[in-house]
Amino acid sequence: MNTKTLKLRIKDKHTAFLDGLAREVNTLWNYINEVSYKAAKPYSGKGVWLSGYDLQKLVAGATKEGLNIPSQTLQQVCEEYATRRKQFKKAKLRWRVSNPKSPKKSLGWIPFKKGAVAYKGGQVRFAGRLLSLWDSYGLSAFELRGGNFSQDSRGRWYLNVCVQVECAKSVGTTAVGIDLGLKEAAVCSDGQRVEGRFYRKLEEKLSVAQRAKKKDRARAIHAKIANQRKDMLHKLSTRLVQGNAAIFVGNVSSAKLVKTTMAKSTLDAGWSMFKTMLEYKSHQAGVVFEEVNEAWTTQTCHECGSIAGPKGQTGLNERNWVCPDCGTEHDRDINAALNIRAVGLDRLAEGIPAL
Repeated sequence: MNTKTLKLRIKDKHTAFLDGLAREVNTLWNYINEVSYKAAKPYSGKGVWLSGYDLQKLVAGATKEGLNIPSQTLQQVCEEYATRRKQFKKAKLRWRVSNPKSPKKSLGWIPFKKGAVAYKGGQVRFAGRLLSLWDSYGLSAFELRGGNFSQDSRGRWYLNVCVQVECAKSVGTTAVGIDLGLKEAAVCSDGQRVEGRFYRKLEEKLSVAQRAKKKDRARAIHAKIANQRKDMLHKLSTRLVQGNAAIFVGNVSSAKLVKTTMAKSTLDAGWSMFKTMLEYKSHQAGVVFEEVNEAWTTQTCHECGSIAGPKGQTGLNERNWVCPDCGTEHDRDINAALNIRAVGLDRLAEGIPAL
């Protein structure tokens, strides 16, 4: 059994109710943020770092004083605050803004623990209210655990809940290498190609909406881009996991490239998201997944091991090349993917010269 997070959309008629709970969560967050900062940074003497348990004692009984959020949500907010403060090593975190007209408005977030949400007949009960949703997963078949309600930039609310699922093992027997790129988001050693330039395709429409100051339209286009990218990556990663026993991907770093002039194309390709999907799906299906060093994989002939491919910036436009030693004609990206696959499988064991 594996833990999986299901995301289901809440119907819009409950927006006002969830917005009200989100404002209370923001108020609670800001209160414990201020109290925790004062305790950690006193005017004199040594400060005290309040734990999640300490913060829970400070807000105990708040639901009896007018707050509508459940006591479990109070506890979860305190635990989350303590966790994030420790993670970012700061005495004070950012304030959560509830003003809908503020450009710094925080998206709604309402956490809950196991047992706080119950499903019945297409609805979930939370904080004494029945919330209708689009049940695309069949929640009646799962035991609902902890999770949260979250809001997107368009004001739509979603239920994110953890469940236990039994994942089918992969029946694939082959191995595949994946070369990540910008023009094409991913090229596989078996010839599969994926073009991930969703932002580029809608960039003109987005710029028109932004110049016209149509914020709702701009948000809708951004959401469409994100949904298309996520859908494509989910389908590709699932297909690769189901059809292979081992998956190897190059260790190209998106964190470094986003600091260069290629930042827009790098973010559009969604490398980090793709690697994350491959990793957890491979783990669930019993498939070997590994990031390997992709140095020289583009310039090395996968047949004879000769490093004779296109080099430098002038070679970026050469998508096809012929090895001068063995005469093999290569597609630049497929050759790199084959080399990545060979590195993952250990080239010496496969009888191919090591890079």
